Amino acid sequence: MIENFINGLVHYQFLQNALITSIMVGIVSGVIGSFIVLRGMSLMGDAISHAVLPGVAMSYMLGINYIIGASLFGILAAILIGFITQKSQLKNDTAIGVVFSSFFALGIILISFAKSSTDLYHILFGNVLAVRDSDILITLIVGIVVLLFVFLFYKELVVSSFDPTMAKAYGLKTTLLHYALMFLLTLVAVSALQTVGTILVIAMLITPAATAYQLTNHLPTMIVLSTIFGVLSSIIGLFFSYSYNLASGATIVLTAVLFFILAFLFSPKKGLFFINKKKEEQEL
Repeated sequence: MIENFINGLVHYQFLQNALITSIMVGIVSGVIGSFIVLRGMSLMGDAISHAVLPGVAMSYMLGINYIIGASLFGILAAILIGFITQKSQLKNDTAIGVVFSSFFALGIILISFAKSSTDLYHILFGNVLAVRDSDILITLIVGIVVLLFVFLFYKELVVSSFDPTMAKAYGLKTTLLHYALMFLLTLVAVSALQTVGTILVIAMLITPAATAYQLTNHLPTMIVLSTIFGVLSSIIGLFFSYSYNLASGATIVLTAVLFFILAFLFSPKKGLFFINKKKEEQEL
Protein backbone atom coordinates (compact mmCIF):
# COMPACT_ATOMS: atom_id res chain seq x y z
CA MET A 1 0.00 0.00 0.00
CA ILE A 2 2.82 2.40 0.90
CA GLU A 3 4.73 1.24 -2.17
CA ASN A 4 1.69 1.96 -4.32
CA PHE A 5 1.44 5.46 -2.85
CA ILE A 6 5.14 6.14 -3.49
CA ASN A 7 4.82 4.89 -7.08
CA GLY A 8 1.86 7.20 -7.52
CA LEU A 9 3.93 10.12 -6.30
CA VAL A 10 6.67 9.29 -8.78
CA HIS A 11 4.41 8.89 -11.80
CA TYR A 12 1.38 11.15 -11.26
CA GLN A 13 1.62 14.92 -11.32
CA PHE A 14 -1.78 15.35 -9.65
CA LEU A 15 -0.64 13.38 -6.60
CA GLN A 16 2.57 15.39 -6.37
CA ASN A 17 0.53 18.62 -6.47
CA ALA A 18 -1.81 17.25 -3.82
CA LEU A 19 1.07 16.34 -1.48
CA ILE A 20 2.80 19.72 -1.88
CA THR A 21 -0.44 21.63 -1.28
CA SER A 22 -1.42 19.48 1.70
CA ILE A 23 1.94 20.03 3.37
CA MET A 24 1.77 23.80 2.84
CA VAL A 25 -1.78 23.94 4.22
CA GLY A 26 -0.67 21.88 7.21
CA ILE A 27 2.17 24.31 7.95
CA VAL A 28 0.21 27.52 7.62
CA SER A 29 -2.80 26.11 9.48
CA GLY A 30 -0.59 25.01 12.34
CA VAL A 31 0.99 28.45 12.72
CA ILE A 32 -2.12 30.63 12.48
CA GLY A 33 -4.23 28.06 14.35
CA SER A 34 -2.01 28.36 17.44
CA PHE A 35 -2.95 32.02 17.83
CA ILE A 36 -6.62 31.33 17.06
CA VAL A 37 -6.75 28.75 19.88
CA LEU A 38 -4.85 30.94 22.35
CA ARG A 39 -7.09 33.94 21.70
CA GLY A 40 -10.27 31.88 22.06
CA MET A 41 -11.29 32.69 18.49
CA SER A 42 -12.32 29.23 17.33
CA LEU A 43 -15.90 30.35 16.69
CA MET A 44 -14.64 33.34 14.73
CA GLY A 45 -12.51 31.00 12.64
CA ASP A 46 -15.59 28.89 11.96
CA ALA A 47 -17.49 32.00 10.89
CA ILE A 48 -14.76 33.21 8.54
CA SER A 49 -14.30 29.80 6.92
CA HIS A 50 -18.03 29.64 6.12
CA ALA A 51 -18.38 33.31 5.21
CA VAL A 52 -15.95 33.04 2.28
CA LEU A 53 -18.38 30.83 0.33
CA PRO A 54 -20.47 33.64 -1.26
CA GLY A 55 -17.21 35.35 -2.22
CA VAL A 56 -16.09 32.20 -4.02
CA ALA A 57 -19.43 32.00 -5.82
CA MET A 58 -19.36 35.64 -6.92
CA SER A 59 -15.79 35.25 -8.14
CA TYR A 60 -16.86 32.35 -10.37
CA MET A 61 -19.79 34.37 -11.69
CA LEU A 62 -17.61 37.41 -12.45
CA GLY A 63 -14.78 35.37 -13.88
CA ILE A 64 -12.16 36.57 -11.39
CA ASN A 65 -9.80 34.70 -9.07
CA TYR A 66 -11.76 33.23 -6.18
CA ILE A 67 -9.27 34.46 -3.58
CA ILE A 68 -10.38 38.05 -4.26
CA GLY A 69 -14.07 37.52 -3.58
CA ALA A 70 -13.47 35.13 -0.71
CA SER A 71 -11.09 37.54 1.04
CA LEU A 72 -13.53 40.43 0.70
CA PHE A 73 -16.41 38.44 2.19
CA GLY A 74 -14.21 37.05 4.96
CA ILE A 75 -13.19 40.53 6.07
CA LEU A 76 -16.78 41.76 5.67
CA ALA A 77 -17.97 38.98 7.98
CA ALA A 78 -15.39 39.93 10.64
CA ILE A 79 -16.42 43.59 10.45
CA LEU A 80 -20.13 42.75 10.66
CA ILE A 81 -19.61 40.53 13.68
CA GLY A 82 -17.71 43.30 15.45
CA PHE A 83 -20.34 45.88 14.48
CA ILE A 84 -23.27 43.78 15.72
CA THR A 85 -21.48 43.01 18.99
CA GLN A 86 -20.66 46.67 19.65
CA LYS A 87 -24.00 48.17 18.58
CA SER A 88 -26.34 45.68 20.25
CA GLN A 89 -26.70 43.78 23.50
CA LEU A 90 -26.03 40.47 21.78
CA LYS A 91 -23.00 38.48 22.84
CA ASN A 92 -20.17 37.78 20.44
CA ASP A 93 -21.07 34.11 19.88
CA THR A 94 -24.63 35.07 18.93
CA ALA A 95 -23.40 37.64 16.41
CA ILE A 96 -21.03 35.04 14.96
CA GLY A 97 -23.89 32.53 14.57
CA VAL A 98 -26.12 35.04 12.78
CA VAL A 99 -23.43 36.27 10.38
CA PHE A 100 -21.79 33.01 9.40
CA SER A 101 -25.06 31.13 8.89
CA SER A 102 -26.47 33.90 6.70
CA PHE A 103 -23.28 34.18 4.64
CA PHE A 104 -23.09 30.41 4.25
CA ALA A 105 -26.72 30.18 3.11
CA LEU A 106 -26.15 33.01 0.63
CA GLY A 107 -23.07 31.23 -0.68
CA ILE A 108 -24.97 27.99 -1.32
CA ILE A 109 -27.65 29.87 -3.28
CA LEU A 110 -25.07 31.78 -5.34
CA ILE A 111 -23.06 28.62 -6.03
CA SER A 112 -26.19 26.94 -7.40
CA PHE A 113 -26.41 29.72 -9.98
CA ALA A 114 -22.70 29.88 -10.71
CA LYS A 115 -21.62 26.25 -10.96
CA SER A 116 -22.89 22.69 -10.84
CA SER A 117 -23.61 20.64 -7.74
CA THR A 118 -20.35 18.74 -8.28
CA ASP A 119 -18.36 21.95 -8.00
CA LEU A 120 -20.35 22.86 -4.89
CA TYR A 121 -19.38 19.54 -3.34
CA HIS A 122 -15.68 20.18 -4.03
CA ILE A 123 -15.86 23.69 -2.57
CA LEU A 124 -17.64 22.46 0.55
CA PHE A 125 -15.57 19.34 1.18
CA GLY A 126 -12.39 19.85 -0.84
CA ASN A 127 -10.71 17.79 -3.54
CA VAL A 128 -6.96 17.92 -3.06
CA LEU A 129 -6.40 15.44 -5.90
CA ALA A 130 -7.72 18.08 -8.33
CA VAL A 131 -5.26 20.80 -7.26
CA ARG A 132 -3.90 22.89 -10.12
CA ASP A 133 -0.59 24.74 -10.42
CA SER A 134 -2.41 28.02 -9.76
CA ASP A 135 -3.77 26.61 -6.47
CA ILE A 136 -0.26 25.65 -5.39
CA LEU A 137 0.96 29.16 -6.16
CA ILE A 138 -1.88 30.74 -4.16
CA THR A 139 -1.21 28.45 -1.20
CA LEU A 140 2.51 29.25 -1.36
CA ILE A 141 1.90 33.01 -1.44
CA VAL A 142 -0.57 32.79 1.46
CA GLY A 143 1.91 30.71 3.45
CA ILE A 144 4.70 33.24 2.91
CA VAL A 145 2.43 36.16 3.88
CA VAL A 146 1.23 34.42 7.07
CA LEU A 147 4.71 33.30 8.18
CA LEU A 148 6.18 36.73 7.44
CA PHE A 149 3.43 38.48 9.44
CA VAL A 150 3.88 36.17 12.43
CA PHE A 151 7.66 36.64 12.30
CA LEU A 152 7.45 40.45 12.13
CA PHE A 153 4.69 40.88 14.73
CA TYR A 154 5.35 37.90 16.97
CA LYS A 155 5.82 39.90 20.19
CA GLU A 156 2.70 41.98 19.55
CA LEU A 157 0.66 38.85 18.86
CA VAL A 158 1.93 37.17 22.02
CA VAL A 159 1.17 40.14 24.29
CA SER A 160 -2.27 40.77 22.79
CA SER A 161 -3.11 37.06 22.97
CA PHE A 162 -2.22 36.56 26.63
CA ASP A 163 -3.09 39.97 28.06
CA PRO A 164 -5.13 42.33 25.82
CA THR A 165 -5.43 44.91 28.63
CA MET A 166 -1.66 45.15 29.02
CA ALA A 167 -1.28 45.31 25.24
CA LYS A 168 -3.57 48.36 25.15
CA ALA A 169 -1.66 49.92 28.05
CA TYR A 170 1.57 49.54 26.08
CA GLY A 171 -0.08 51.39 23.20
CA LEU A 172 -0.45 48.41 20.89
CA LYS A 173 -3.21 48.74 18.31
CA THR A 174 -5.05 45.62 19.40
CA THR A 175 -8.04 46.25 17.13
CA LEU A 176 -5.77 46.55 14.10
CA LEU A 177 -3.96 43.37 15.12
CA HIS A 178 -7.30 41.60 15.51
CA TYR A 179 -8.46 42.49 12.01
CA ALA A 180 -5.05 41.72 10.54
CA LEU A 181 -5.32 38.27 12.09
CA MET A 182 -8.84 37.96 10.67
CA PHE A 183 -7.49 38.82 7.23
CA LEU A 184 -4.80 36.15 7.53
CA LEU A 185 -7.40 33.68 8.76
CA THR A 186 -9.46 34.46 5.68
CA LEU A 187 -6.46 33.88 3.40
CA VAL A 188 -5.72 30.55 5.07
CA ALA A 189 -9.37 29.49 4.76
CA VAL A 190 -9.31 30.35 1.05
CA SER A 191 -6.01 28.57 0.43
CA ALA A 192 -7.38 25.43 2.10
CA LEU A 193 -10.53 25.29 -0.04
CA GLN A 194 -9.10 22.73 -2.45
CA THR A 195 -7.61 20.63 0.35
CA VAL A 196 -10.40 20.28 2.90
CA GLY A 197 -13.19 22.61 1.72
CA THR A 198 -15.02 25.39 3.53
CA ILE A 199 -16.84 23.07 5.95
CA LEU A 200 -13.75 21.25 7.20
CA VAL A 201 -11.15 24.03 7.03
CA ILE A 202 -11.85 25.11 10.61
CA ALA A 203 -10.88 21.61 11.75
CA MET A 204 -7.44 22.00 10.18
CA LEU A 205 -7.06 25.41 11.79
CA ILE A 206 -8.09 24.29 15.28
CA THR A 207 -7.36 20.57 15.73
CA PRO A 208 -3.54 20.51 15.25
CA ALA A 209 -3.22 23.58 17.50
CA ALA A 210 -5.51 22.03 20.12
CA THR A 211 -3.40 18.86 20.00
CA ALA A 212 -0.21 20.84 20.52
CA TYR A 213 -1.84 22.76 23.38
CA GLN A 214 -2.37 19.45 25.19
CA LEU A 215 1.35 18.74 25.04
CA THR A 216 3.03 22.01 26.04
CA ASN A 217 2.60 25.31 27.87
CA HIS A 218 5.17 27.19 25.77
CA LEU A 219 3.96 29.07 22.70
CA PRO A 220 7.02 28.54 20.44
CA THR A 221 6.87 24.80 21.13
CA MET A 222 3.12 24.83 20.57
CA ILE A 223 3.54 26.47 17.15
CA VAL A 224 6.19 23.93 16.12
CA LEU A 225 4.13 20.96 17.34
CA SER A 226 0.96 22.34 15.74
CA THR A 227 2.78 22.65 12.43
CA ILE A 228 4.13 19.10 12.71
CA PHE A 229 0.67 17.69 13.47
CA GLY A 230 -0.81 19.69 10.60
CA VAL A 231 1.77 18.34 8.15
CA LEU A 232 1.50 14.75 9.40
CA SER A 233 -2.30 14.88 9.24
CA SER A 234 -2.12 16.12 5.66
CA ILE A 235 0.37 13.48 4.52
CA ILE A 236 -1.25 10.53 6.30
CA GLY A 237 -4.74 11.67 5.34
CA LEU A 238 -3.72 12.00 1.69
CA PHE A 239 -2.16 8.52 1.82
CA PHE A 240 -5.38 6.89 3.02
CA SER A 241 -7.47 9.03 0.69
CA TYR A 242 -5.48 7.88 -2.34
CA SER A 243 -5.10 4.27 -1.21
CA TYR A 244 -8.77 3.65 -0.38
CA ASN A 245 -10.44 6.20 -2.69
CA LEU A 246 -11.83 8.24 0.22
CA ALA A 247 -12.78 11.91 0.41
CA SER A 248 -9.47 13.70 0.86
CA GLY A 249 -10.66 16.54 3.10
CA ALA A 250 -12.53 14.28 5.50
CA THR A 251 -9.63 11.82 5.69
CA ILE A 252 -7.12 14.56 6.49
CA VAL A 253 -9.36 16.00 9.19
CA LEU A 254 -10.05 12.61 10.78
CA THR A 255 -6.30 11.99 10.94
CA ALA A 256 -5.88 15.31 12.76
CA VAL A 257 -8.69 14.33 15.15
CA LEU A 258 -6.97 11.01 15.86
CA PHE A 259 -3.81 12.85 16.92
CA PHE A 260 -5.93 15.05 19.19
CA ILE A 261 -7.62 12.06 20.82
CA LEU A 262 -4.24 10.47 21.56
CA ALA A 263 -2.94 13.72 23.07
CA PHE A 264 -6.17 14.24 25.02
CA LEU A 265 -5.88 10.80 26.57
CA PHE A 266 -2.13 10.26 26.96
CA SER A 267 -0.46 13.68 27.19
CA PRO A 268 2.02 13.61 30.14
CA LYS A 269 0.99 17.16 31.09
CA LYS A 270 -2.76 17.34 30.47
CA GLY A 271 -3.83 13.85 29.36
CA LEU A 272 -6.99 12.42 30.84
CA PHE A 273 -5.32 9.23 32.05
CA PHE A 274 -2.48 11.10 33.74
CA ILE A 275 -4.84 13.60 35.38
CA ASN A 276 -6.96 10.76 36.80
CA LYS A 277 -3.81 8.99 37.96
CA LYS A 278 -2.61 12.11 39.79
CA LYS A 279 -6.00 12.49 41.48
CA GLU A 280 -5.88 8.89 42.67
CA GLU A 281 -2.35 9.40 44.05
CA GLN A 282 -3.45 12.56 45.89
CA GLU A 283 -6.41 10.74 47.42
CA LEU A 284 -4.12 8.01 48.66
